[in-house]
Amino acid sequence: MINQACQHNTPHPVFISESPPAPPPTRMGYLPEHSRSSARPKPRTTLSSLLALCTVVTSLTFLSALKLTYWDAPPVARPLHADETILKCQALTLKPGPPADFHQRTVSDRFVSGTKSVLIRNASIWTGEDSGRESIHGDIFIHNGIIQSIGRVDLDSHFLDSYDAVSIIDAAGSWVTPGIIDLHSHLGVDSVPELRGSSDTNSRKGIAQPWLRSLDGLNTRDDAYRLSISGGVTTAVVLPGSANDIGGQAFPIKLRPTAERTPTSMLLEAPYSINDTRVDPTAPPRWRHMKYACGENPMRVYGNTRMDNIWAFREAHNTARQLKEKQDAYCSKALAGQWQGLGEFPDDLQWEALVDVLRGRVKVHNHCYETVDLDDLVRLTNEFQFPIAAFHHAHEAYLVPSTLKKAYGNTPAAAIFATNARYKREAYRGSEFAARILADNGIDVVMKSDHPVLNSRYLLYEAQQAHYYGLPANLALASVISTPAKVMGTDHRIGFVREGYDADLVLWDSHPLNLGATPQQVWIDGIAQLDDPHVSLKTSQLQHAPQTPNFDKQAAEAVKFEGLQPLSPARTTAETVVFTNVGSVFVRNGGRIEEMIGLTDAEPGVVVVRKGSIVCQGSHITCASSTAAVAAAEWLDLKGGSISPGLTSFGSPLGLQEIQGEASTYDGWVMDPLLDKIPTILAGAGPIHAVDGLQYGTRDALIAYRAGVTTGVTAPKSRGFLVGYSTAFATGAAHKLEEGAVLQYTTALHLSIGHYSSGPSVSTQIAALRLFLFGAAESRAFADIIKGKVPLVIEAENADIIATLIQLKQEAEGRTLIPIRLTIVGASEAHMLAKELADEDIGVIVRPSRPFPQTWESKRILPGPPLTQESNIVTLLNAGVKVGIGIEEQWSARNTRFDISWAALESDGQITKAEALELASTNLEQLLGVAEDTTGGDMVVTRGGTILDFEGEIVGAFSSRRGVVDFF
Repeated sequence: MINQACQHNTPHPVFISESPPAPPPTRMGYLPEHSRSSARPKPRTTLSSLLALCTVVTSLTFLSALKLTYWDAPPVARPLHADETILKCQALTLKPGPPADFHQRTVSDRFVSGTKSVLIRNASIWTGEDSGRESIHGDIFIHNGIIQSIGRVDLDSHFLDSYDAVSIIDAAGSWVTPGIIDLHSHLGVDSVPELRGSSDTNSRKGIAQPWLRSLDGLNTRDDAYRLSISGGVTTAVVLPGSANDIGGQAFPIKLRPTAERTPTSMLLEAPYSINDTRVDPTAPPRWRHMKYACGENPMRVYGNTRMDNIWAFREAHNTARQLKEKQDAYCSKALAGQWQGLGEFPDDLQWEALVDVLRGRVKVHNHCYETVDLDDLVRLTNEFQFPIAAFHHAHEAYLVPSTLKKAYGNTPAAAIFATNARYKREAYRGSEFAARILADNGIDVVMKSDHPVLNSRYLLYEAQQAHYYGLPANLALASVISTPAKVMGTDHRIGFVREGYDADLVLWDSHPLNLGATPQQVWIDGIAQLDDPHVSLKTSQLQHAPQTPNFDKQAAEAVKFEGLQPLSPARTTAETVVFTNVGSVFVRNGGRIEEMIGLTDAEPGVVVVRKGSIVCQGSHITCASSTAAVAAAEWLDLKGGSISPGLTSFGSPLGLQEIQGEASTYDGWVMDPLLDKIPTILAGAGPIHAVDGLQYGTRDALIAYRAGVTTGVTAPKSRGFLVGYSTAFATGAAHKLEEGAVLQYTTALHLSIGHYSSGPSVSTQIAALRLFLFGAAESRAFADIIKGKVPLVIEAENADIIATLIQLKQEAEGRTLIPIRLTIVGASEAHMLAKELADEDIGVIVRPSRPFPQTWESKRILPGPPLTQESNIVTLLNAGVKVGIGIEEQWSARNTRFDISWAALESDGQITKAEALELASTNLEQLLGVAEDTTGGDMVVTRGGTILDFEGEIVGAFSSRRGVVDFF
């Protein structure tokens, strides 16, 4: 009836009733509470009220037709995926971490059934607690792949009765630490030996590729796993390379070979999306990892500028941000129940990982060197609001710690090398004091390997060097154990000796901050990794952390001069210098090194030097006549230090280049007759002489001088067969015309025989050498070789090539009856022919001193303790071979002192201190044709220790042939 009455009514009536119309329904479809009150009087039924009612009905009918009302529209169906979507949206805000009940676990998720329990007794335990300051003496019980208890286990009790089998190890006071963690490794993706298809580190398919995953290229049969484990490394973050701004996703792995031998089985807490692109929203996510790179690497690969690179970063992050905003908007509606037209969750498999970066659920590992790049990335983090876990390499980070602190969310750690620097422009200002400077400024320091750039087997050595140059002992150990565990987000299970943590432990033969510290055993997931390990005897002194020198002044200068502090020595004007409180003196004697005096409390040693030559050594009494009449003498207290012969460096382009990656800073590459067309103008010129390209005052040469290397022997840079003549020079000289700057213009003739890239066959190279030797009358260079006047130094790694060279020497000498002075360099497999080399009086320069199977030709190495009883060096020496050691890159010349000491420390007492010094002095010089200096040669002065240990600070050098005394 009302509808009929209203059919002729206007749709826009004028309200004439004194009672206002009822308010419209709310969005939930019912009237406000006050409009439904029973106390409200009923309106009168008048014409005006009837017209008003007609107006309301007409309006409601109109609105209903337009479907603009909530209460009259059909309900929107709740989609079947609603619950799943809600959980997924709620999970987007969850931060990564372990499940809430993780620390109640009694069995590791990586436990291998049948693994025996282990009880380590009487150990000195570095727990990682209290920022690495805590150490306790006690026992550790391992069961089900985790640490069950720490402290004292009473074997007389029934504690062990409930366990089927327990392996009991008496540590006898030796140190136990958590396993070493490498935060920056390419283990398994940059595999050794290097073969075609063995490198999956870099992609050249695009500058920003967050969808790539290092896991997809992980080679589980890389020869380096076993070696790295033998150095105590138990966990590594395997990163993509640095050819791209965003190289892809990285993955933490345990190095233990699993029964499956698959990449997946090696993963440590894989993120949720590895084996299924769907997400379990009920479980907390685990940390993901991403590799970024800025600066020269992506610039070189893609021909970009920094401006291009940063734009690529911004563009990629903007793409991810747009996707994130769509997801957030979608979830806002889904969580509010607004399903109408919502559709599917917006996602993109290519960009989802970068979206997770913006959500703060990814540990970003950023390859970054220079200040400009560090600042660029810090600004990027604030623009797109995401944190960075660590800046890697970060050679200039110690100069701008405040910049790192401006990064969004948290201050990134600095993952750095200890002394590896100056190999390209970005690394030129790198400093050995960077670790302590960063730590002093509150930056977390991580030492890393960049394996295989540095062999991660010796990652602990990076921490040892950082400690030597000033990083406190607690932070030095933490830098390869607990700090990387925190940075990678796995400190809830690794990096500490705590109950419930993974049983990844290392039992060391000496305090882990001592040079040459070697595992006696390594456990990963409670499983012993070393079969029948070989352990060298270490003195009780090495069971304590070394007392390192004070480098406060040097560290301050590194900052003051922005990494380019002056390195030239201060030359004394005093004719006589008196060194007091001398602990030991080593001198040259007939091609050998001898120890002359030792320090005693009753009679401290004294050494008097006049015009660069020792004129007296002994006590104050015995040297009184040499010092009494010298009023102007300069005196220096060595505090129990030492004086020893200067060391010689060989094997790198030291003195021929300043920056390895900058062609304008080095001599260049020689042309090779087997590879290149030699210009007519050079016909008959003969081999190239390195002396003609010498550069003095390079930073690496001067740093080497300050580290006790007084002589450099350098051959021309070559990629091929014929290298040229080496030369010997003084590393501390200012220029070539300085007295004694060139010690010997020509020392030896160098060749290289092997399977180098795009080169001729080995048999072709041998044929060329045979032609040179047997046609020596036509070649003055090889005539001197065949007459035994000049050594022939041949780089060769492979035992079969070395065997052929032995036969060739025998053949040549059978014709001339004159011994050829042959030296093999590299010689990774020389131990297999130790007796034959000794019989033929062929010397060997082992380079590097600690072998690594980088190529197929160097695959059969003798790794030394704990994997083998003897090292390559010890095996050769025991057979009667004259042995020297060499280096590969010039930055490492400074570490020669530690290389020879390490060789002695792992020899189980077979190499004395004097013999260790010979490895990089008299032996090396004889093998390279450097004439003996009968004046006494160069000497190096250390304070507080010797040139062979971490307690000795090198404070000067003097030279009888140059007539100078330098102080550092």
